[in-house]
Amino acid sequence: MRIVEVIEASGHPKIRASHTTTLEITKEADLTERGDCIVATRASKGAADLSPEFTKLVKNNAARVVLRIKVANRSETITGRGDGRLLLNHPNDLVVRKSDYVCPRTLMVSADKSASDLSREFVRVLRDRSSRIVVEIVAEL
Repeated sequence: MRIVEVIEASGHPKIRASHTTTLEITKEADLTERGDCIVATRASKGAADLSPEFTKLVKNNAARVVLRIKVANRSETITGRGDGRLLLNHPNDLVVRKSDYVCPRTLMVSADKSASDLSREFVRVLRDRSSRIVVEIVAEL
């Protein structure tokens, strides 16, 4: 079984993408210096907006989750896994975690990358407010 979610988002000049254990996509339009894990703003979906089918699949410990961020003919891919403890009910945020910590914003755990692992050239493009970002999330068993 394979289910795909697509999210549209925008860049922001304050994107730092320096957090070493997480990566976040948010529906929020504004960003502070503390948001060092954020890589996209004004997202079309938060955790609570994901389809029931996707949510059910990603709540399986055996689910493989792949998140691909595309912007300006560039892309980065992060791979992790689902978890039976996922809540996926946060209205604004989706968080990718290298750890196995779970909260309402957590999309996947045991990820192979965090915000700080993205190429710095890629991050520079994410800092452009006019950048149109497409996030594709694939969950599969």
